[in-house]
Amino acid sequence: MKSFFTKSYVVFSLLVILYATNVNAQTVKWDSTYRPGKYRELVEKFKAEPKSKKDIVFLGNSITAGTDWAKLLELPQAKNRGISGDITFGVLDRLQDIVDGKPAKIFILIGINDVSRDIPDSVIVGNYKKIISTIRKGSKRTQIYFNTLLPVNSSFEKFKNHYGKDEHILYLNEQIRSMVAKNVTIVDLYPVFLDQNNHLKAELTKDGLHLIPEGYKVWANFLNSTGYLR
Repeated sequence: MKSFFTKSYVVFSLLVILYATNVNAQTVKWDSTYRPGKYRELVEKFKAEPKSKKDIVFLGNSITAGTDWAKLLELPQAKNRGISGDITFGVLDRLQDIVDGKPAKIFILIGINDVSRDIPDSVIVGNYKKIISTIRKGSKRTQIYFNTLLPVNSSFEKFKNHYGKDEHILYLNEQIRSMVAKNVTIVDLYPVFLDQNNHLKAELTKDGLHLIPEGYKVWANFLNSTGYLR
């Protein structure tokens, strides 16, 4: 009888391990939705570019990638490190190269693609904390600016996987706001882009998710008004 229970326990333990491994494998899959090969091509391109301790890095997905930050902000040291389709796991994977350059500031906006893939909120928040920890450990003088997620607008009917998940955006933004600490400033973009119906302002987007030039101007004006770029 003892042998039976011992064997049963071993089998049960193996099943638990296999289940946990499978869940973890699904969770950490971070491949970008960008066209094949382009993601890694951009990562390598970024690695090859010169780095300076004066750099102001904008890190994120296509929302970050969609403008020329140096030109928009009139700051030659502003570097765009946004990659279309990226999620928090992708940012973590390529973060060390940015940290090694020990930039003056890093502005982070990431997470909406995680939400669209139904990655659990707790996993996303855990990755946020890992991002902050990695920067702090590798570059203590780098000032971290963590942006809240932008609202979306489902009336455009183009990115349906990103719509209808407002409760997740609100929850993640609440968690982001709670992460303010030494060297970590929260940039609360969400209310800046919100209309009276709690949607992304239609006049600032082309598809309910991504911004048009007018939207980036609003973003730039907000950063300038807060003094975060000084």
